[in-house]
Amino acid sequence: MLPTATPDADTRAASLRRLTAARWLVLGAVAALVVGTPPILGIPLPTLPMLSLIAIAAAVNGITGARLARGATTGPGELAFHLWFDIGTLSALTFFSGGATNPLVSLLLPPVAIAALTLPIPWVVATGALAVTAYSALMVAYLPLPLADAERATRMHLTGMWLTFAFSAAMIAWFVVRLGGLIRRRDAQLAAAREAAIRDERVVALGTLAAGAAHELGTPLATMAVVTGELARDPALPEAVREDVVLLRKQIAVCKEIITQLSRRAGAERLEAARPAPVDAWLGDLLQRWSELRPGAKYRLSNVGPRPAPDIVADPTLAQALVNLLNNAANASPMPAEIAADWSGERLAVTVRDRGPGFPPAVLAEGGHRAFPAHPGGSGIGLLLARSAIERRGGTLNLTNDPAGGALARLELPLAPPCPTPS
Repeated sequence: MLPTATPDADTRAASLRRLTAARWLVLGAVAALVVGTPPILGIPLPTLPMLSLIAIAAAVNGITGARLARGATTGPGELAFHLWFDIGTLSALTFFSGGATNPLVSLLLPPVAIAALTLPIPWVVATGALAVTAYSALMVAYLPLPLADAERATRMHLTGMWLTFAFSAAMIAWFVVRLGGLIRRRDAQLAAAREAAIRDERVVALGTLAAGAAHELGTPLATMAVVTGELARDPALPEAVREDVVLLRKQIAVCKEIITQLSRRAGAERLEAARPAPVDAWLGDLLQRWSELRPGAKYRLSNVGPRPAPDIVADPTLAQALVNLLNNAANASPMPAEIAADWSGERLAVTVRDRGPGFPPAVLAEGGHRAFPAHPGGSGIGLLLARSAIERRGGTLNLTNDPAGGALARLELPLAPPCPTPS
């Protein structure tokens, strides 16, 4: 089984990517201050050691960005290391520029906030303790700035405090907003996965029930086939009745084939066993079998697509999905169902339209995501089974009502077979 990133790992990786982006901004601003402060403000700074620290931080940031670009995962220890690295780098820079009297010391707060948003509690406690320790140390150990004018120094300090507060607030807000969006998207994905799992459980239960029904129906159908065969060979049978018996035998044969397919689907039959076939030929064979199953149903088919048609690797469940849509159309209206097929080299689209009353609002709302109570026209599970089979192939099923009247079901699916699930 291939390794996959967990939601927490994805969150940490996204947080580290945002941290590297913010770090470039901070490093650029600090480098500008280090270079510009002596000539502009007349405040001497130890430029060489401070720029060396900035260069080391930039190198670490570049290496981290390259790792993330290659899709590397991020553990809590790695993210904590980067936050601690930022605290250490900022503490060293402020040590050379006035210590706790430097407004830049307020930038020790964002790493703690980021840790609280993304890391387990022990890492958060460690990050907070490190930031407090660094701040406390900078209150007693630092290189003071030579500022002779106390009033000017106060104004500069207040201005710097405002700027660092605004920057810290903006950084924390940015992280919170982006992380909140990531969490909401993850929750939506998990909800969709849970819904799909529940739907698959229902389909599996229905498959088990179908397998049992197939086993139980095999014997009576075999008996019916023997009896109808004897009747067909009876020379005294009227010709009109003989035609009905022949039709009955065909229907029994269709039922036996359906039962055989049900047994295969409930067993070990897999997509890999299906053989590729041209889309137009596959669709034509399917409609022919459906006509034998529903001799009274009519349809009109229009194929639109390049010739020769591309191949499709279709398992029986996909064929049954389309049959369910055709049955719905035939049950809705005595008028011929209108079937339109369009394909390209990569995708197939099939539209089934009827001239009946249209889908009820409840069906449109659910969209085939759950079964409905049985009704005179069917068992209420056709759309559920159809959607499940189509989505397992990576396709989509859209149900709408035609403004001109009738229901419209459109399925789209890739023509390439899906990759087998690793086990």
